[in-house]
Amino acid sequence: MSKISHIGTVESISGDSITVRFVQTSACASCKVAGHCSAAESKEKTVVVSDADAARRHTVGDQVKVAMTASNGRRAVLLAFILPFLVLVGSLGLCYWLTGSEGASALTGLASLIPYYAVLYLFRDRLAEHFAFVIEQ
Repeated sequence: MSKISHIGTVESISGDSITVRFVQTSACASCKVAGHCSAAESKEKTVVVSDADAARRHTVGDQVKVAMTASNGRRAVLLAFILPFLVLVGSLGLCYWLTGSEGASALTGLASLIPYYAVLYLFRDRLAEHFAFVIEQ
């Protein structure tokens, strides 16, 4: 099973949860000329890992490897980008077909994203269980 992993630093430990900070870089950020190219980017990310055993083993400042399965990464892209795009385009096309008004279609398309993201927000706890990072040994 392929995994997405990052090396990070333990920022804090609270009970059974460990907060890990790592730098996520694009594929070209490690290129030698990345400093002269606008395509290279890196972002500092923080993830919370719920693992009682790891919380006992590590201390603040330790270097750890956090990982998530690649299938979860693809599922996150599907939920965050692909499905909202389909909802937007579908509602835009349907409204234009029904009304013939571009302005109403545009507003309907944008408004259709509100319930989509509201549902994601309501199910955030359940989604967090599926998209959990783990600390590898």
